[in-house]
Amino acid sequence: MERIQQVNQLIKKELGQILLREGDFSKNVLVTITRVETTRNLIDARIYVSVLPDDQFSKTMETLRRRIFGFQQLLNKRLRMRPIPKIQFVEEKATKEAGRIEELLDKIKNE
Repeated sequence: MERIQQVNQLIKKELGQILLREGDFSKNVLVTITRVETTRNLIDARIYVSVLPDDQFSKTMETLRRRIFGFQQLLNKRLRMRPIPKIQFVEEKATKEAGRIEELLDKIKNE
């Protein structure tokens, strides 16, 4: 289990750097990898992504999915391990929900 966590952290770090350098996103868009979940057999990795502002989410995910093969190749070159999990980008819903809950709590607090 500890190895999986290490792999998750490594993929998050390396892919984050790749997206920063190679990601061709709009100027005012912030793309964040919030977490990575790799399967036990290290075959697949779900990359949870949040995008700000929210209205740019669809366009940004389309870009990520269109360029996933190139991102995978860059990741493969950086990681010194076998097998290298196949990446898949997924919308991070947990942070959105947490943000909404905080908004509601602030609203209640201020009333």
